[in-house]
Amino acid sequence: QVQLVESGGGLVQAGGSLRLSCAVSGRTFSRYTMAWFRQAPGKEREFVAAIWWSGSNIYYADSVKGRFTISGDNAENTVYLQMNSLKPEDTAVYYCAAGLSRLARDKRSYDSWGQGTQVTVSS
Repeated sequence: QVQLVESGGGLVQAGGSLRLSCAVSGRTFSRYTMAWFRQAPGKEREFVAAIWWSGSNIYYADSVKGRFTISGDNAENTVYLQMNSLKPEDTAVYYCAAGLSRLARDKRSYDSWGQGTQVTVSS
């Protein structure tokens, strides 16, 4: 397993931007899949975006496609989520996750999770 620490959440107005960071430590392998999930109050945790650690494959949920960008910095062992054109419905706790499965959209594919960072978008 790896250890994940998220940062960068906060309060922003609709239409604004935030960048989340996920610092990765511990064992890291080039074949890891890194992902962001989010969970709003009273809702299930849902997939947002994922990237193979090699950067060769990237996946997005339809709800964020064109607004969010996931990227990784191998030298810094950090994964980012750039969020633009934020909407109130993006409000949630955002979690970073890591796993060895290639089933990127399934939360059961991930065995390491961060503690989460709150993102609140006001209208």
